[in-house]
Amino acid sequence: MTSRIAAIALDAVDPGPVAAFWAAALGWEVVDEDEEGIGLGAPDGSWPRLDVLRVPEGKAVKNRLHLDLRADGTTTAEELARLEALGARRVDVGQPDDVTWVVLADPEGNELCLLQRTVAEARAAEAAESAEPAGEG
Repeated sequence: MTSRIAAIALDAVDPGPVAAFWAAALGWEVVDEDEEGIGLGAPDGSWPRLDVLRVPEGKAVKNRLHLDLRADGTTTAEELARLEALGARRVDVGQPDDVTWVVLADPEGNELCLLQRTVAEARAAEAAESAEPAGEG
């Protein structure tokens, strides 16, 4: 037996704007809300959820865990513009200039990355890799 990720928790002084950003970014909806925070989930009810939890202090250091996103049904450039319009901002966490992703932060500074390949491009690359014949050896 193994474990499954049920929820990913993000801290926020004000959960409302952070939850609104992530709901719009992911196309998810509020599934739970109380004074401690706001739970978001996919419309189909699948796991994991994203719980935006109220904390008393603002973000002080780089997150040790972050989410990597891929554009789905659009180009990476269009998705970057959409995320920035939702309130994401580009941040420098020490990444080299030649990385293939863009490092962003949500409205309270929680880092996320937008990867270069779209969902369709990543799936096509995975399919091509799995269709390659095994090497001789």
